[in-house]
Amino acid sequence: MKKRKNSPGSFRPVDGEIKGQERPLLGKISGLIERARRKVAASINHEMVLLYWNIGKAIKEEIMKSARAGYGKQVIQLLSAKLTEKYGKGFSVQNLWYMLQLYEIYPILHAVRGELEGLSWTHIRTLLPIKDKLKRKFYAILCLKEHWSTRTLENRIGTMLYERTALSKLPEKTIEMQLKELKEKDKVTPEMVFRDPYVLDFLELSDTYSEKDLESAILNALEKFILEMGSDFYFVARQKRITLDNIDYYIDLLFYHRKLRCFVAIDLKLDKFRAEYKGQMELYLRYIERYEMDEGENPPVGMILCAEKGRKQIELLCLPQERIRVSEYLTKLPSKELFAEKLKKAIRVAQLELRSEKGRK
Repeated sequence: MKKRKNSPGSFRPVDGEIKGQERPLLGKISGLIERARRKVAASINHEMVLLYWNIGKAIKEEIMKSARAGYGKQVIQLLSAKLTEKYGKGFSVQNLWYMLQLYEIYPILHAVRGELEGLSWTHIRTLLPIKDKLKRKFYAILCLKEHWSTRTLENRIGTMLYERTALSKLPEKTIEMQLKELKEKDKVTPEMVFRDPYVLDFLELSDTYSEKDLESAILNALEKFILEMGSDFYFVARQKRITLDNIDYYIDLLFYHRKLRCFVAIDLKLDKFRAEYKGQMELYLRYIERYEMDEGENPPVGMILCAEKGRKQIELLCLPQERIRVSEYLTKLPSKELFAEKLKKAIRVAQLELRSEKGRK
């Protein structure tokens, strides 16, 4: 029996691995496919959000025609039943309420495009319940910049990331300006990067632990630790040894921040902040500045992570915020109500201190 020759368009399985000279071609084509898929997904997502905004607008306009109490609820329940019957899932009662909420929060379509462009509907739904517009904008921008999943976004909101940044303690106009520069120029400030406190509940430490246990737990869960710190942190070294006058000193953890273009030295402390920790950190920073920094990099930043801050000592030491930061860490997250109250109080205190400093100048 004669064997059939493969015609040019017929399928012929290829055995073996891709050879060296063919790898660049495969990489190039794979890149084209991935980019096209992302563009298609982004286009579909854009049209979906636009549709949902228009649905919300139509519902709002209909509700406004009637002064009857409960009319909105009645309209949405009826619409949900009919739309689900005709178009399938995606038009539940809850989802229609979200569409209405989207229009109520952003009655001008340009504002939706400006603030939520590029986010999926599930991301937007997670953001809509946030009442504070600056807080909502903060999460929306970081979500895009750091490519958060919906689960990560929910975690960040749940652990009150915004309230834990130094940014939240600044005047509203300053927050607005820094968020604008982050979105438009990708400019990151230390106020956005550093937090207080850091939530390290994922370390799963026992009730009693040493500094070495804490350090080891962080390294074992390095991916989660960097997620808590921020996506632009890169791990450099553990127990970085520096020798001065024949004496060895050790920096607990050394990171590099890509956007701030600087090293970040972290000192882990199990107890309350003490004044002598400042001198120790200053030594580390001056060493890094002299022996580790490259041209074009910014001066290093030191972070002292303590179980408790000791505010009076920190206040009297007048720590330069741009160089040394002291933050608390939590290995167990308290109740949401207690945590929220603690952070709100910290924000109020910081804002009062900021006003009093301006008054003295």
